[in-house]
Formats: sequence, C-alpha cells, structure tokens
Amino acid sequence: MTVTVAQGTTLIRIDHASAVYTAVRVAREVAAKAGLPEVLTERAAVIASELAGNIDKHASDGSVFVQQSLAGHGIDIYATDAGPGMANLDYWRIDGHSTTETLGTGLGAVGRLATEFRIRSVPGAGTIAVARVLAPGRPAAGIAHVRLPHEGEERCGDALALSTVRGVRTIAIVDGLGHGPEAGDAAEAAIEVFGQRPGRSLSEQLTAMHRRLRQTRGAAVALARVSGDLLEFCGVGNISGLVLTPGRSQPLLSTPGVVGFSLPATHVRSLALAGPHVIVLHTDGIGTGWRGPAPLGPLPEPALLTADLAQHHRDPRDDATVIAFGPGGDTT
Repeated sequence: MTVTVAQGTTLIRIDHASAVYTAVRVAREVAAKAGLPEVLTERAAVIASELAGNIDKHASDGSVFVQQSLAGHGIDIYATDAGPGMANLDYWRIDGHSTTETLGTGLGAVGRLATEFRIRSVPGAGTIAVARVLAPGRPAAGIAHVRLPHEGEERCGDALALSTVRGVRTIAIVDGLGHGPEAGDAAEAAIEVFGQRPGRSLSEQLTAMHRRLRQTRGAAVALARVSGDLLEFCGVGNISGLVLTPGRSQPLLSTPGVVGFSLPATHVRSLALAGPHVIVLHTDGIGTGWRGPAPLGPLPEPALLTADLAQHHRDPRDDATVIAFGPGGDTT
C-alpha cells in the first residue's frame, strides 16, 4: 500500500533575469527534499535553468512551477508563457541550438536529461513545457498535479493525496473552507483520515472525514477511484471533475454541502472507462472556462493540461489544486 500526500508547488514568475537563478535554486532544494541523488539534483537544476532562461530571453508573461512529483520519487518542473511560441519544435530540440544563450544545450539537452519531457508550442499563443526527473526504476505514471496557495499566503488551504493499493488508484482532493491556516487545518485533517484507511469505500471515507472535520471549519471533498476500466466518484462541495475521452467530455458532479458541517446523503457514481482517457479534478481556485471546444479535440497529456490550467485558469485570490491522470504512461 502506498499513500503519497502532495507537497506544495512553488511558483516563480520569470519577470527578470534574476528569476532564472531563483528557479535553479528552488529546483535544487526540491530535488534534494525529494531525496534524489546529487547527479539527478543537478540535472533538475540544468532543466530549470534552460526552461526559465528560455522564458526570460524570448517570451512574455512566463512562469515556472516546481514541486515534488506525485508520479514517484522525483521532481516536476513546468514552464509556461504567453508567446511568441515556436513554429518548428523539432529544430529547437536538436542539440546545439540553444534557445537561451546560456548553457548552449537548449531543449535537446532538457529532453535527454529529463525522465519525461513534453512540450507544446503554438505561434502567437505561447509554449508549455513539462519536465520530470525521477529516481531510477520509476516508470511513467500518467499523472500530474499543481497545489498552490492563495497569493500572499504561505500555507495552502487545499490538500491532495494519492493511494495505490494492488493496482487500484484512489485520489482524495480537499478544499478547506476559505483560505489560510484554518482552511489548511481542515484539509490536512481530511487527508489524515484518508491515509489511515485509503482502501475503504468512498462513502465510508466521506463519513469518516465528516466526523473528524466537525472540529474544523469544514471542507469540500472529492474522491475518485480507478480499478481497471471502472471509475468511482463521490464528491461534496465545489470540487469539479471531468472525464476526457477523444471527442467527448463527461462531468463528475459533486453534491452541495460541507464535509464536517452538513454532509448530504452520499452518492457514488460509477463510470466505465473504455480506451484512452484523462480524469481531471480541481478545486474552485481553477476556473471552469477551459471547458470549451479544446477538451473535445485531441486528448490532452495530463502534465501539459495541468500546467496550462495553472497558468491560464488559476484564480490567485484562492487556493488552487488540480490533478489530471490517465490510465498510466502516455495518453497520447
């Protein structure tokens, strides 16, 4: 049995050359905290330097997100910007074509140094790049997340945890009422309950959380479990869910209420998962405006989608947490 609690995401806005050095420092710190050996920690630092340097030299309205990975023992580095974008990605991924004039290695080296590397660029719209450095033997997990506090707050009032028991994956995402320390207390209490018995039924899990959260300000909670080709979902409050499949999106609806204050009758929805899919869950710090024509097109890769939502659909006046996951490995 494995339960992984998501640590917080550090957001670095690349609005000055000094921000590149900040991104490098944070990448080293997070990689070391994740327990990566020195050689992989330095790989993460080079990746952060290249991706942040690209934004500083050539893009606008860019950010780098750094966090311990939910995919395994390692680090995620996301880089996003608002343009100008690149028309020929294959050219810039050739070693020797540095996009930053820093290390002279560019995106080709990022691709070689990272355990996983994905990039999407649209001329006139911008670039999203996601790199992951994992300890040896950690396979791709087809999962990505971001967990960010209300702007100006150090502590996030959202919480997120992943359990894997004999191939069954269960996600718990919690939004403590409001924001700040008391919201964080409520969210972390719910995750503590989840970690005690992650394999119990989703209805039992919500009931146990409700009992524990009576001593807090309460929270919205959503639980999702994937076993083979079956998804179970149960939610209370304003946490949104969506199942994306090629050409189709299906909402996962939560019931109004507050866990710890007014728990409604819980209803577990079951949904068959046939073929490629991506499941997205997010708190209300991520807006729903992205649910337009794009999800009905090609199936997005979880990490690219997560980075895009964090950059373009996050409300900085609220805590924001999003998780996207597929059946494992690539979804493209």
